[in-house]
Amino acid sequence: MVNNRLALMLGAALTVAVFARTANAEIPSSARVVQAQVAGLDKPAEVIVDHWGIAHIYAASARDAYFLQGYNAAHDRLWEIDLWRKRGLGLLSASLGPAYVAQDRAARLLLYRGDMAAEWAAYGPDGKSDAEAFVAGVNAFVGEVRAGKQPLPIEFKLTGSQPDVWSPEDVVRVRSHGLTRNVHSEVDRARIACAAGLGADRLRVKIEPQQHTLKTPVGLDPCDVPEDVFDDYYLGVKDVTFAPAAAPATARLDEKQHLARLAAETAAEGSNNWVVSAARTATGRPILANDPHRWLGVPSLRYLVHLNAPGLSVIGAGEPALPGVLLGHNDKIAFGITIFPIDQEDLYVYVLNPQNSHQYRYDGRWEDMTVVHQSLAVRGEAPRDIELDYTRHGPVLKIDPKTNRAFALRSVWWTPGASAYYPSIQFAKTKDWAGFKADLAHWGTPSLNFVYASTAGDIGWIAEGLAPIRPNWDGLMPVPGDGRYEWKGFLPEDQLPQDYNPAKGWFATANEFNLPEGYPAEQRKVGFEWSDPTRAIRIKRVLAANDHVSLADSMALQGDDYSVLDMRGVTLLAPLSSPDPDVARALTLLKAWDGRLRVDSAAGAIAEVWVFKHLGRETVDQVTPAAARALIEMSSPNAVISYLEAPDAALGPDPKSARDAILLASLKSALGELRRRLGPDMNTWAWGRLHHAVFTPAAAALGDAETRAQMTVGPLEVPGASSSPRAQTYWASDFSVIAGASVRMVMDVGAWDNSRVINTPGQSGDPLSPHYRDLFPLWAAGQYVPMVYSREAVEQAAELDVKLEPAR
Repeated sequence: MVNNRLALMLGAALTVAVFARTANAEIPSSARVVQAQVAGLDKPAEVIVDHWGIAHIYAASARDAYFLQGYNAAHDRLWEIDLWRKRGLGLLSASLGPAYVAQDRAARLLLYRGDMAAEWAAYGPDGKSDAEAFVAGVNAFVGEVRAGKQPLPIEFKLTGSQPDVWSPEDVVRVRSHGLTRNVHSEVDRARIACAAGLGADRLRVKIEPQQHTLKTPVGLDPCDVPEDVFDDYYLGVKDVTFAPAAAPATARLDEKQHLARLAAETAAEGSNNWVVSAARTATGRPILANDPHRWLGVPSLRYLVHLNAPGLSVIGAGEPALPGVLLGHNDKIAFGITIFPIDQEDLYVYVLNPQNSHQYRYDGRWEDMTVVHQSLAVRGEAPRDIELDYTRHGPVLKIDPKTNRAFALRSVWWTPGASAYYPSIQFAKTKDWAGFKADLAHWGTPSLNFVYASTAGDIGWIAEGLAPIRPNWDGLMPVPGDGRYEWKGFLPEDQLPQDYNPAKGWFATANEFNLPEGYPAEQRKVGFEWSDPTRAIRIKRVLAANDHVSLADSMALQGDDYSVLDMRGVTLLAPLSSPDPDVARALTLLKAWDGRLRVDSAAGAIAEVWVFKHLGRETVDQVTPAAARALIEMSSPNAVISYLEAPDAALGPDPKSARDAILLASLKSALGELRRRLGPDMNTWAWGRLHHAVFTPAAAALGDAETRAQMTVGPLEVPGASSSPRAQTYWASDFSVIAGASVRMVMDVGAWDNSRVINTPGQSGDPLSPHYRDLFPLWAAGQYVPMVYSREAVEQAAELDVKLEPAR
C-alpha cells in the first residue's frame, strides 16, 4: 500500500487500524509515519506496512478490518480489481469501447442470476456484512481517486477510463474467475470421436482410474458438436487484452487460439501442498506448506494481507478483489489448497424446433428457452441491445442452424454459495478440525484439496467441492439435453475423501489422482481427468524419506526442479544408441543427467524440449489415426510416456522397435529446434537460456516504448518446469513462463513468526512503487521473506506506519 508518490502525500488516506502497541515493541525510527482520515471508517485504526509491502491491518472491529482490506487492496491494485469486476460483470464496453461488446455479452451470459438471499445465506451469518464492509472500503478509495485526492493509476490513463463504484453483490455474482472442469475436454473428446473414434483420444489426456471405459452417451452424435461451440465460453472467461491502435482488438477467438489457451489452462492448473505432523518435523511442531499455481503476471493474482481486530487475527494470501484469506493461518490453525479435479461442468446438446429456434425438445415436448434482453452501454456509441438465451440447464453457448442443434453449459457455478473462493472468509475465526470441517461443508467452487494443521498438533486433509451425481453417464462427453441425462443433486460431504492425523505423519497433494484405495470411483464418478502425477510422486518421495522435516526442507522442496516425468522419458532412452553424432552426444548427456532442470543444465534443456514438444507430436503421428491428429494440438506428456512404457499393436507387429524409432526420431527433432534457438555447440546449451520469466501487463500495449519498459518485470532465467515441484509452465512457442507459484508459503504452526512467504513480482500494482517488482528476483531465486505475525515482529519489520481516523 506504499509507493514513492505516497511517501510525499502525508495527507493521503491509507489503510490502518487501532490496537495499542505492546509495551516493549517499537516502530523503528526509520519507518515513515503517516496520519490521515478516511470516510467510512468507524473507529481509529492503524496499518503497518512491512519492508516487503505486506499490510498488517489493526482495526477496532471486524467490520473495519474488512473495510480497510478493501481500501488497501484498491490502493495497491485498483486497476486490477476494477478490471476484474468490469470483465466479470460484462461492463468493459462502457469503459473501453465497442471492441469489447462480444466479450461483455459472453460474460453476462455466465453471471450468477439466482436468488441473492440464498446466495448470501450460503456464506454464514457474516458473509454479506463482510462483503459490504470490503466493498465500502474499495468505494472509499475510488471516491478519493475520483475526487483527485489520490493519483489515477497509469492504466486508466492509457485506456481513457475511470474506476467504477462497486456493489456487494459484485463480489459473489462473478463466477468466471473460478477454476471448474471439464467441459472443454468434453468438446475435444467429441470432436476426436467424430473424426476417428473414442480410442483416438487416449494420448490427449490420461483417464484415471485406468480401468474406466469410455463410452459415447446414447443419443449423442459427436459430429453434431461444432468446432466453434466454445467461442462465447472462452470470451466469457478470458483475460482482457489490449491491442495497439494500429491493430484494433477483435472479440472473436479462432480455433487455434482456443486450443492454445486450452493447452495452457490445462497445464497451468496445478498446485502443491503438504502438511507434516510434529512427530516428523525438526521443530517439534506441525509444518504446512502451500504453493498454488495459477497464471503469472503483473500485478500478481495473489495478494498478501494481515487482518487484526477483536476476535480476528489472520494472515495469508487471497485474491485482491475478495475479502478474507484463502491460504495462511490464524492464531490456532493453518490451511492450504490445491485443485481436486471434480468434474463440475457438462455440455448439453438439444434438438431445436424447426419452426422456432428458441424451443428445444425436452421430455418429449418442445420447451421454451428463457430469453433475456439487456442494454449494453458502449463508450462513444449508443447502447447495444443484447440477447441472452438459457435452457433449464444453463446458458446457451451456441445455436447451430446447420444441424438444428443448440448447446448449453450446465455448471455448479450457478448453485447458491458457489462463488469461487468466497467461503474461505470463514477460515479467519476457525479454531479446530471440527470447525474447519463445518466451514467446508458447503464449499462449492473451485473443488480443492484442503490441508490443515493446528497448534494442538493435529493435521488433516479434506477434498471438497460440489460433485454432481450423474446416475447414467460419466461426464466425459457432451450429452443430449432431452431429459435422459440429469444430475441427481450432489454427493454428500461424507462421500468425498478425507484423512485426519494419518499414521504416516504427513499428507501431500499435487492435483494427482489421489482417491484412496478402495474408494468407489466408478460409482461416485467424482472425476476421471487428473493432472500429471509426477510432481506428487517427487514430493511424496522426499517427504517419506525425511523424519525431521524443517522449514528449510519445505522451502527447498517447493523450489525442487527435479522432473520425474522427464526422467521416465530418459529411462526409455537408456538402452538406445544412434549412429547420428548429435543424437549420440545427446544420449550421453541424458544418461548422465541427474533429472534437475537447473538453469545451467544442457541435458535439462534437451530433456524438456524433447518430452514436452517433440515426443508427443511424433507419437501422435504414429499412433493416432490421421483424421484426428490435427485435433490433438497438445498431447499429454504423461499419457504419451505412459503409452510408450507399454506400447501396443497400434504401432504395428513389433511395438517396442517402433517405440524406439519414435524415441530417436523425436529426440533428433528436438535437437534441431535447440540448434536453431541456442546455436550449434551443444556444450553452450542451458535450460535457462530458453526458460525465462518476463511479465508485462496487458495495458502496457497501449503505451509507448518507455512506458512498456517501465511496466515490464524481467526477464530472469528460472529453473524447473510444469512436471517438477517448482512448477513453471511455459508457452511452447518461446518457453517464457506463463504459470506457476505466484505465492509460496511455509508455516511453522504455533511459532508463527518463523513462517516464510514469497509473492511475485510484488504487492503493488503501481509501476512507480518499490513494491511493484521487489519480490521478483527473490521469487526467481527460490528465496523467501518473513511472514511476520506477532505485533512485536510486525513493528520491528515496519517500513510505513499509517494512523487513520474516521473522516469528520
